[in-house]
Amino acid sequence: MRQILTGYWGKYKNSLILTPIFVLLETVVTLALPTLMSNIVDVGVATGDKSYIIVCGLLMTALALVSVTAGFISTWNASRAANGFGSNLRQAMYRHIQEFSFADIDKFSTASLITRTTSDVRQLQTAVQMMLRTFIQAPFQLLVAMTIVITYSWRLALIYMVAVPVLFVGVITVMTFVDKLFILVQQKLDAMNADIQENLIAIRVVKAFVRQRYEKEKFKKANDELTKSNLRAVGVIIAMSPLATIVLNAVTLCIYWFGGRMVARGTIASGQLLAVISYLNQIMMSVMMFSMVLMQYTRSRACGKRVAEVLNAQPDIQDKPEAKPHPIAQDHGSVEFQNVSFRYSHAGTGGDVLKNITFSAQPGQTVAIVGGTGSGKSSLVNLIPRFYDVTEGAVLVDGTDVRDYRIEDLRDGIGMVLQNNVLFSGTIRENIAWGDENATDEEIITALKNAQAWDFVSQMPEGLDTMILQGGTNVSGGQKQRLCIARAMLKKPAILILDDSTSAVDSDTEGRIRESFDRELANTTVFIIAQRISSVVGADKIVVLDEGRVESVGTHDELMRSSPIYRDIYTSQVEEALSNG
Repeated sequence: MRQILTGYWGKYKNSLILTPIFVLLETVVTLALPTLMSNIVDVGVATGDKSYIIVCGLLMTALALVSVTAGFISTWNASRAANGFGSNLRQAMYRHIQEFSFADIDKFSTASLITRTTSDVRQLQTAVQMMLRTFIQAPFQLLVAMTIVITYSWRLALIYMVAVPVLFVGVITVMTFVDKLFILVQQKLDAMNADIQENLIAIRVVKAFVRQRYEKEKFKKANDELTKSNLRAVGVIIAMSPLATIVLNAVTLCIYWFGGRMVARGTIASGQLLAVISYLNQIMMSVMMFSMVLMQYTRSRACGKRVAEVLNAQPDIQDKPEAKPHPIAQDHGSVEFQNVSFRYSHAGTGGDVLKNITFSAQPGQTVAIVGGTGSGKSSLVNLIPRFYDVTEGAVLVDGTDVRDYRIEDLRDGIGMVLQNNVLFSGTIRENIAWGDENATDEEIITALKNAQAWDFVSQMPEGLDTMILQGGTNVSGGQKQRLCIARAMLKKPAILILDDSTSAVDSDTEGRIRESFDRELANTTVFIIAQRISSVVGADKIVVLDEGRVESVGTHDELMRSSPIYRDIYTSQVEEALSNG
């Protein structure tokens, strides 16, 4: 928590400094008012001096205006500092998350990272705003008010000295209970957000299978668990209210009882007793304010732990300290797998997904990866751009271990069309320009033509300025695939990876796309994962995977003679095509 609260202020440090200054000014002025009121009663009213009463009244009015002004300025600066702190913290988290590997994101989960970046930071921001004022105001107001009361009557001050520790003991006791409860609340919020995210992403599948009722029940369960966790935490905090009320009423009763007797005996003036009672309210208000802030701090501490976990997490995949700039030339891009084994979790019990993979691809070659579902095809190509690191062995690009490249240089030389095609909210131009942010419209159109996407883009009313909705929901699956291929081709990469990227495209269109690869990316090393054998028969090299191992490597003709698995896949697809007419 200290790590978080001592940083991330940036340009808002001025507001951080100004807040306590004006809080102290507001508090000093507020503390002077009961004394002036006491003087009005004991001096002005007692002697009938109207001019003294008027002067004191005007002075109290002026001080009240100063107090209001200082309070406004301190509140504004506290709000500005807290919001700036929250903004900087969110930005720092987002930048750090961008450095995470796929494994790091799997570890936290997407829903949890969203909750930590939004809800947890908001809780910290609220706590900071309260603390900036109350952590200065409450202790100072309590100590000064107590000192003034002692000067009036040390006997009455003893009542406060007994009551205040009782309240603080109650607050500390409650804090020890709610800390773990608030961590549980945020975890339940993670779970609920995960349900919402999953449902909205897959809403078409939910509706297609008429699973709305099931999803509603699933969400209700997560929502109810969050509500119960919140109520448990809040229930403990509410226990403070009766304690505070009992102590406050008991102290007030004692002050009136003993103070009234002291006024009757003449050991304290009536105006001073009124001042003592006013200071009583200020003291008890300080304690209650401090208690509320401590409660908020307890919740924010739970959130702070979760935020710190993200900020302190070292990305699983990082540049080596000695890594130097080493861009991959477009006419290069050889890839070699040397005895590569890989598992998704070193601590897991699932075993290796890939086992002793060895093969190579030369610049300009097209290498196809085929195999049954779960054979490790996508896992294999994800090792080339270091989305994951190998467990054993090495992946070499241009003879250099990918772990020796700077990640930016390595991935800058690789174009990918992932199995799950992703388009972002924005225009078609903006989406394609991810491949080259400096590309001209002519270059973008050329890439679209090569990917066989310009025909449908040019028919859209806005052309390149057509807006793509979140997730690309306003284009078909085949259109989305072709737009993603255009984005990758615009990059002109040394290595191009196509992970089942033409599954929604007809064979004729796929053939024209392959021709554009041969024409525009003649020196690019192309890796193709495809379910259709017709998509890979022309590849220079075909790698057949079986349960994470290389079963065979060769051309189509060679594998038809030597690989039973490849022959079975080919035969089954040919027979299916013949039966479908």
